[in-house]
Amino acid sequence: MIRIDTIWLATEPMDMRAGTDTALARVVAVFGAAKPHCAYLFANRRANRMKVLVHDGVGIWLAARRLQQWRFFWPGARHGSEVKLDAEQLQALVLGLPWQRVGSGGVISVL
Repeated sequence: MIRIDTIWLATEPMDMRAGTDTALARVVAVFGAAKPHCAYLFANRRANRMKVLVHDGVGIWLAARRLQQWRFFWPGARHGSEVKLDAEQLQALVLGLPWQRVGSGGVISVL
């Protein structure tokens, strides 16, 4: 299994025709570097396709996911250029669920 310690989501859309080298260049442009054991998530403009680039400490993995009927719940650029997710939020995101309500994002602090 690939060890992933940190998950980063880019808010700006990416062209899904991008291959490994282009996606890696985008990670460096948005996040400053591709750090070992980190996953970097990108979506297209319609947010129905997602690519995940993972640096496993030795090499780079690139995976793609496509939703046939719905869209991923993708934050807009108003949240900054990147958003940090936890593993539970990632699981909800890849299923097309509202990940912002899962884990620490679902805490209610004001009545």
